[in-house]
Amino acid sequence: MRARVEQIDLPGIGVRHDLMTESGRRIGVVSHRSGRRDLVLYDRDDPDACDADIPLTDDEAEALADILGASLMLSQLAGLRDQAAGLLTEQVPISAGSPFVGRTLGDTKTRTRTGASIVAVLRNREVLASPGPEFRFAAGDVVVVVGTRSGLDGVGGILANDDPAG
Repeated sequence: MRARVEQIDLPGIGVRHDLMTESGRRIGVVSHRSGRRDLVLYDRDDPDACDADIPLTDDEAEALADILGASLMLSQLAGLRDQAAGLLTEQVPISAGSPFVGRTLGDTKTRTRTGASIVAVLRNREVLASPGPEFRFAAGDVVVVVGTRSGLDGVGGILANDDPAG
C-alpha cells in the first residue's frame, strides 16, 4: 500500500505535510514561508498536540531526505534481490585514483563486460538513479550495482583498474 501524504495550508505560516504511519503515529513537516522546516511528531492520543518539534537547517533537511530516499531505494533493490536467485546488490566506491574519475559511465562498458548494471550513484548525499551512459563519475561517488557475484566483482575491478580501456 502506498503511503498517503496530506497537505495542509497554514495561512501566514506556510504548508504542512502529514503522514500517518502504519503503526498509527502521525508525523509531519512544516515548511515555513521563510524557508525554515520543522519535523513534527504528533501525540498518539491527541492528533492536534505535538510531542516533538525539531527545527531543521537546510543541510539537515536535505540529509534526512537523502537518507530516507537512499534507504528506500536500497531496500527496494534488496527486495528485488530476494525475488531473483543469484541477483545481488553492492555499493562500489569511486576512489580518487580510479581511472574513471571525470569519465563517463559509457566509457566503463561495465554492462557489456560483466553483465552487471549500475543502477544508481550516491554523490554528496544525493541519489542519482538510473544514470545514463553520459553520466560522469567523480571521486567519492558510490556506485550501486546489481548483478551476479562475478558481475559485481568485475565492476569493482573495472572501476579500480589501471587500464580503463579494458
